[in-house]
Amino acid sequence: MSGYQLEDWMTDRRRFAKLGVALVAVAAIAVALSACTAGSTQAPSRTASTAPAQPHSGPASAPAQNQDPAVTAPPKTPPAPMCGNNSVLRGPATLPRGAIRVPAGNNAGFDFTIPGKTFWFAPGVHTLGTGAFNNIDPANADTYVGAPAAILDGQQRNDSAFDGSATHVVIEYLTIRNFGAWGGDQQEGVVNHDSASYWTITHSTIIGNAGAGVMLGSHDVLSWSCLQNNQQYGFNAYSNNGEIVDLWLDHNEIIDNDTYNYEVRFNGCGCSGGGKFWNVVNARVTSNWVVNNKSVGLWADTDNAGFEFVGNYIQNSQGVGLQYEISYNALIEFNTFDHNGVAGGPANTGFPTSAIYISESGSDRRVNTNYNGQFLIAHNNFVNNWGGVILWENSNRFCGSPDNSSTGYCTMVDPKATTTSCSTPANVENQLYFGDCRWKTQNILVEDNAFTFSPSAIGTACTVANNCGYNGVFSEYGSDPSWSPYMRDVVPTDIAFHQNNHFLDNTYSGPWCFMGWQLGTSMGFNQWRAAANVANAQLGQDAGSTHTGASRACS
Repeated sequence: MSGYQLEDWMTDRRRFAKLGVALVAVAAIAVALSACTAGSTQAPSRTASTAPAQPHSGPASAPAQNQDPAVTAPPKTPPAPMCGNNSVLRGPATLPRGAIRVPAGNNAGFDFTIPGKTFWFAPGVHTLGTGAFNNIDPANADTYVGAPAAILDGQQRNDSAFDGSATHVVIEYLTIRNFGAWGGDQQEGVVNHDSASYWTITHSTIIGNAGAGVMLGSHDVLSWSCLQNNQQYGFNAYSNNGEIVDLWLDHNEIIDNDTYNYEVRFNGCGCSGGGKFWNVVNARVTSNWVVNNKSVGLWADTDNAGFEFVGNYIQNSQGVGLQYEISYNALIEFNTFDHNGVAGGPANTGFPTSAIYISESGSDRRVNTNYNGQFLIAHNNFVNNWGGVILWENSNRFCGSPDNSSTGYCTMVDPKATTTSCSTPANVENQLYFGDCRWKTQNILVEDNAFTFSPSAIGTACTVANNCGYNGVFSEYGSDPSWSPYMRDVVPTDIAFHQNNHFLDNTYSGPWCFMGWQLGTSMGFNQWRAAANVANAQLGQDAGSTHTGASRACS
């Protein structure tokens, strides 16, 4: 990831422009208020409820309905085929009791901001006028529900659909499409543009929009929805206000996103994929189908902690299926990873693309969330991905280093470790800074997973020379900055031998290779498992694991 450069000037531009729109609209809103007729002021029961606030010691609460039994095995088929599924996405055909009817057509002058009301969008196409900053700015506890075939269309003229800071907003059974111009809304989003808290977005189709289809804030729930063909992300959990807490994403189909192909247009931007999490504490990501996204399928990037990825089916990502980067404390269990990295792997020369990529991340008890004792990757099924699980720690990347692309962010383990203290050479070469200025790949257990790999199922480019078919735990030779105390083989030796990282009791089928200690040190199953010995590049990994099927020369 090469930085998350937010367009602050775009945010300011939106704020000033919306002030102008609001002043012009005052008279029209007053007329609408006097003319609007509504039923009871009591909103009907919602089909999903928002998650209550939780302390940082546990995950977000789930909505009351649609809870699955505990997942006990990786899914054999996608658990969430939502897109085009009318049995899930079809809303109420008649006006709910007490709701306000929103007629199809141009709703630019409609008053959508009555607190605690339900707005029912009648069948047909709804628009919000032609202004870039025309959108719906909800009041607290508003619900927006679509009838069958109700579509909110931005006409590629409106930048976003739902904005503002209202809380306890519900959006359900709506199709929301065509917001933002081609290549617009960079680092912005269409639904919940301002990452407001306590929103529930459910049973909806969010398709063909610029930027991210959905932005997520604290205590938000995104469930039973289709996020398709959005230009940058299906969703983006990021807030200008800082840390987000307690998210739940469940039973969504996240498909064919990053249509603008950001990584090609902005080489190495690290700013696209199926979905992104940034500075999020406590998140549950359960039973989603993440499929055919360019770039990364799911990406938790920078100071995330306390994550659960359970029961997901992650398939055909152009690059990595699941990436967890400079973050802490996670459970990755009972997921299926199928054909990830096959498109992007051949072009990622010199580094093995994998289904799961753990980059400068691990468990640390000083970060007070679940899974702070052990980072567990267990009971997952890997089927013909470009690679399996890679545990990596960049020797040159630490808080205060010019090689830290997450500019302005530091580790979460000690308040004394800051971007200032960690960029002072006299500090970093001594404890506590030597240890605490680094995001460490540590305390990771990769256990009881099934790794199936057939090069013929992937293509002729799947060769050892192209780093296809690898698991690994390694770093690179430290070289930068010139004052770094992590030069040479300090970090490779630590990640491979001293940071409690273990592969254990896994099942391998096919000609797997392994990379250990230093980037480029390739080996077969026997050397990978041989008693740990740094001098002989023996890793002592995969005790209790088995291997069947073909083998190949790995070095």
